[in-house]
Amino acid sequence: MTDPTPFSRALAHVLGFENGYADHPKDPGGATNFGITRKTLAKWRRVSPWWKLPKSEVRALSRREATRIYRAGYWDPAKAGRMPEGLGLALFDFAVNSGVSKAVKTLQAILGVGTDGLVGPITLGALKARVAAAGVRALIEALCGRRLGFLKALSIFAVFGRGWTRRVDATRALALQLAPDSGPSQPIEKRSFPMDFLSGYKTYIVAAVMVLIGLTQVLGIDVPSFEDHSGGQLLIEGLAVLFLRKGIKTEVGNA
Repeated sequence: MTDPTPFSRALAHVLGFENGYADHPKDPGGATNFGITRKTLAKWRRVSPWWKLPKSEVRALSRREATRIYRAGYWDPAKAGRMPEGLGLALFDFAVNSGVSKAVKTLQAILGVGTDGLVGPITLGALKARVAAAGVRALIEALCGRRLGFLKALSIFAVFGRGWTRRVDATRALALQLAPDSGPSQPIEKRSFPMDFLSGYKTYIVAAVMVLIGLTQVLGIDVPSFEDHSGGQLLIEGLAVLFLRKGIKTEVGNA
């Protein structure tokens, strides 16, 4: 029997809270099975408008299809597999519960980078620097703390708050158990961007390289090691480094 992967461990944790069919009248997600809402399933199956998908299809959803949706719709977009495992699990569970964009923006706010909801070279670079400086556990605590604060501000917290709180607490506990005492448990990025990190003249060199590579890709020329980032994304993030250097440097310095 092979050891479970970080994704399979994270998914098992999520399904511990999301297993089974539900259709609570006060849940804005409506009919849900394995945590997959009717709207999400319709989008996955390319049914438009989403309400044309019968609720019976949600009830009949298989665990195998739900697993594919979780990987393609939450785990991969959040780049959870490129993060230390405990943090990846905490971000994944947050994304499932509140959306990938919200979860990633919360992590980006903690890291002090632009909150665009997309995990790119700047976010991964800032994450790598923060983990090296303060370890993974502090990031997990901060992410789970902000997640619970967000949930408490929702109008339906009175209805679902007890379960949400229990879920965040359980996620924090498991994430901390999986996290190393200090430093990343695995490479944060297999092809990491060469940031050493955003200080002095090196900031401008990194940004200039990002802009140059972005322009090259926009012109249709693929650059090895950067093919998983769009030219437009690199352009925007490179310009962001140039114009927001002071803010990023201050945040990292306070880490």
